[in-house]
Amino acid sequence: MEFKRPMAHIDSQQPASGETAYASLTSTASTRVTSQLAVLFADVVGSTSLYDNFGDEQAKLMIDECLDALRGVVLHYGGRVIKTIGDEIMCVLPSADNGCLAATDMHHKIMTLPPVSNVKRSVRIGFHFGVVIEENNDVFGDTVNLAARMAGLAKGMQIITTGATVACLSPMLKLSTRNIAALAIKGKGDDVAVSEVLWQGLDELTMSTASISLAFIPKPVTLSLQHAGQTLELDYESIVLGRDSQCNVVISDRNASRQHARIERRRDKFFLVDQSTNGTFVSFVNEHEVVLRREELMLRGSGRIAFGRSVDLPDTETVSFSVKG
Repeated sequence: MEFKRPMAHIDSQQPASGETAYASLTSTASTRVTSQLAVLFADVVGSTSLYDNFGDEQAKLMIDECLDALRGVVLHYGGRVIKTIGDEIMCVLPSADNGCLAATDMHHKIMTLPPVSNVKRSVRIGFHFGVVIEENNDVFGDTVNLAARMAGLAKGMQIITTGATVACLSPMLKLSTRNIAALAIKGKGDDVAVSEVLWQGLDELTMSTASISLAFIPKPVTLSLQHAGQTLELDYESIVLGRDSQCNVVISDRNASRQHARIERRRDKFFLVDQSTNGTFVSFVNEHEVVLRREELMLRGSGRIAFGRSVDLPDTETVSFSVKG
């Protein structure tokens, strides 16, 4: 078996973007429209720890409860959810003000959720207002990328946005923001002004210019795959696993589909996405086997992946994985 470099036409799934007028939010799925929207990303903090401490079933219930609360806020402010990936929600809202108000309300809603075994949940939020391209009920463009960068800078219980977005806010909402720094963002020629939305009392603020600069440095997370005596270290790339000889990891098992599954890195997490006929079987160390059927799963710790049949069956061909960092 040979590990191949990722194919040029396979990219990590791109986050989504949105629209500016509420009428645009209801445009048909086939329409390709250029509009202005607030693109917002919010994800549950510490989801890996939740899975480690509570197990898959309970952790998923805790995360789903958070995501349901976030969806309700999006609808309340006239927006729409583009997609949900693991512990993260991607949405668009019709204005910079709506994006700011929704972000603030999201934190308040999560704070009101009851603790589970004394564990309080929180989210981190980033958003940016600007021009997006809408197509097939999805959104694309530089605004999406900047919003994702802002979410990557945020810590738990924080809202991070751009200086350009703050300039679009109404005067009263501008008063609830503060400038953090101008940072070099990958893919941007000029530094990008970064601001925080102050939704708590000033005595509760914890972010400083130094901490956000450090937060911008990507976490050194690597996924190691072992198969047929060979090892592949995956950092930022996406790969495809399957029977097709053009796959990055070629599986000989006849139960596997030609392009059975793919693994994507999304910020500091790796996701296994099943796209097969017979399903993908995942076994984490010391846990019950999980079966994916046109679903996806965040990889954590270590374990084994099988293609179209159980990991535990005799002579099953597997790929071992280990997430480091």
